[in-house]
Amino acid sequence: MKAIILAAGEGKRLRPLTETRPKAMLPVAGKPLIHHLLLEAKNAGVDEAVVVVRHMKDKIIEYLSKADVGMKLSFIEQGSDNGTGAALLCAKDHVHDTFMVLAGDIVTESSVIKAVMKGHTGGITLGLKKVGNPHEYGVVELSNGKVSLFEEKPKHPKSDLANLSVYCMEPTVFSELKSIGKSERGEYEIVNLFVGARGVVVDGYWRDIAYPWDLLEANEYVLSKMDAHSGHIENSTIEGKVIMEEGAKIINSYVEGSAYIGAGTIIGPNAYLKGYNCIGKWCSIGSGTTVKNSILLDHVNAKHLAYIGDSVIGENVNFGSGTQIANFRFDGENVNVQTEKGWANSGRKKLGIFVGDNTKFGVLSCTMPGKLIGSNCWVHSGVVVNKNVPSGTRVFTRQPIEFAKAGEED
Repeated sequence: MKAIILAAGEGKRLRPLTETRPKAMLPVAGKPLIHHLLLEAKNAGVDEAVVVVRHMKDKIIEYLSKADVGMKLSFIEQGSDNGTGAALLCAKDHVHDTFMVLAGDIVTESSVIKAVMKGHTGGITLGLKKVGNPHEYGVVELSNGKVSLFEEKPKHPKSDLANLSVYCMEPTVFSELKSIGKSERGEYEIVNLFVGARGVVVDGYWRDIAYPWDLLEANEYVLSKMDAHSGHIENSTIEGKVIMEEGAKIINSYVEGSAYIGAGTIIGPNAYLKGYNCIGKWCSIGSGTTVKNSILLDHVNAKHLAYIGDSVIGENVNFGSGTQIANFRFDGENVNVQTEKGWANSGRKKLGIFVGDNTKFGVLSCTMPGKLIGSNCWVHSGVVVNKNVPSGTRVFTRQPIEFAKAGEED
């Protein structure tokens, strides 16, 4: 079985994290999304994949050319045409029999992919799952196992069955796509072929990575399935599971929950890891710093008295002493995030910040819940960040200071 992996998208809703990497390369549990997806596809019976790339394609090609995912890989660049249908058409000369199609920015398990394979009887078969927030997905109505209605992100969904972007198809889909032509948006859209297709409802884990906070849930799921792998641990308490790569160290610290610790990273002395954490390569988490339910990419430094909670932090970010990330609203309601397309309800009571690469925080700086801080920013000492910060911005605060001689303070 071959698979076509759709990994050409830019991921605008995942900014600032996707300003410097394609969304398929965002990490959970120490590996990019596409790496985990290919491993699950392999376990489901896929032995060859065609990866469709475009946005920052070199990063995907370079990584997967070195990674061991247990299958043969080839890469095709999507042309100027947009849409999932256009991405599929790019690969039409590479598949000649029944094949799978998987979005490169989902986290799922092999049982989901197997179920769609098993339920396929020809034409197109969609993987579907009941969800609690169907208005955020493409929604399907089924009649006798066939799709009778498909709506993309409807305000008032008529069903709770979400399209998972996990498909099994026959090569006839390519001629069908060409026959329907482009949509009003000027795109070849595979969704236009869904009515009449077969739908398979699955029970296994699936998470679409649409917003940065979706990474946190996916990270928890993948970490929960991984086996422990200890390393250099000195005078530390481990109440849970650690997965440590070569050269990682935990020194005089406390780990509670599950933690992936990348190569060369030093935890401690006197650090505290709580919940589900993924900490990249060559990071330094030092004295008095707490990291909770977060994802830190490579070369992140938080050496003194920082708090990082429910956040995703890009590469080469530095937290000055005493930096504090607030992650809870006073009223206890869900944290809302202002995105490029308006306010989005994260659905989370606890949510910190999302930071792009190469950003620096000064001593005693603070951020409010749910803020997006771009790449190459400086947040200076004593600043309270209460709104999003665009990339390339320096944020200051002005503090009036007065001087008086001793005894003349009034």
